[in-house]
Amino acid sequence: MEPPLDAPELASPSLTQHPVSVLLVDDQAIVGEAVRRMLAPERDIMFHYCQDPTRAMAMAVEVSATVILQDLVMPQCEGLELVQFYRANPPTQDIPVIVLSTKEEAVTKAEAFSVGANDYLVKLPDRVELVARIRYHSKGFSNLLQRNEAYQAMQAGLERLRVEREKSERLLLNVLPKAIAERLKQGQTNIADSYAEATVLFADICGFTSISSRLPPAEIVGMLNEIFSAFDVLATRSGLEKIKTIGDAYMLAAGIPVPRPDHAEAVAGMALGMLGEIRRFNEQSGEPLRLRIGIHSGPVAAGVVGKDKFIFDLWGDTVNIASRMESHGLPGEVHVSEATADRLRGRFELEARGEIPIKGKGPMRTFIVKRALGS
Repeated sequence: MEPPLDAPELASPSLTQHPVSVLLVDDQAIVGEAVRRMLAPERDIMFHYCQDPTRAMAMAVEVSATVILQDLVMPQCEGLELVQFYRANPPTQDIPVIVLSTKEEAVTKAEAFSVGANDYLVKLPDRVELVARIRYHSKGFSNLLQRNEAYQAMQAGLERLRVEREKSERLLLNVLPKAIAERLKQGQTNIADSYAEATVLFADICGFTSISSRLPPAEIVGMLNEIFSAFDVLATRSGLEKIKTIGDAYMLAAGIPVPRPDHAEAVAGMALGMLGEIRRFNEQSGEPLRLRIGIHSGPVAAGVVGKDKFIFDLWGDTVNIASRMESHGLPGEVHVSEATADRLRGRFELEARGEIPIKGKGPMRTFIVKRALGS
């Protein structure tokens, strides 16, 4: 027999329908009328009759059947074939099926149960017994629907929780390095570490204050967002840690929180890439922006500050000197300390700037990074 019509398009049953709904599938109208009369006194039971087996599954869903009474012998198909179709089709696979038959052989009953029937009655059954079986199986089916809906609600809740957890995770990673975020998630509340070797970069957009005075706030924010987003991409690609932005200044570091031996080279390469991004921005926008960059290498202390609004920050003389390298630098150039230059020799072309007075430090030998060698 071909599968009943429209089976793939059916929707699953729902508890919003009548709690006790019986569908009789039988080719004999006289049997249908007899069962209807048996159930007529039961006001809470809705009775439906289907004479065409090809419509059985569609009708079972249409009437929200909580029990199907299935005739065993029908002219167009065997009743057990229909039971198999019910069980193979998701919208009807859990609806209890009571097989009705004039046969009472144990083998026939066993076969009915083997293909998925829930019960077996010899027709026409006793009215009291039929009503009791219908109520029993309908109650079980309603309980199953309730459990399924509760499970689906729980799964939906878990999915919402997962999505919110991912959002929180992304937000946390937006402000904290992954290694630090993991420590916070594990319950650490006081995170402070020392690093013997790291390189810190400060970058500032020269003359941005005067530029921003002639632009509306939205354009200023949009301009900074475009520039700093490009820097973020470079930092992520290079495995560097963006520390923060302060107005039109940008700070990042390498060697923290995960140590790396090439921290100075990585930051110098990043600095040259930042100059390239500014040039591209100027070509597209027509603005005459220039970037002043300062870099220093040495020991730093790093940790998490704040309870409600976290920030991962750096402290120490290395940070101060890197800031001085930027403020004493030249527009459009990468200005580095001697400590950083020593780590870059042989890998980058350096131009000695000589000794210059650095606020709070006195005379210091500094250098300009021109390009990576071999590039």
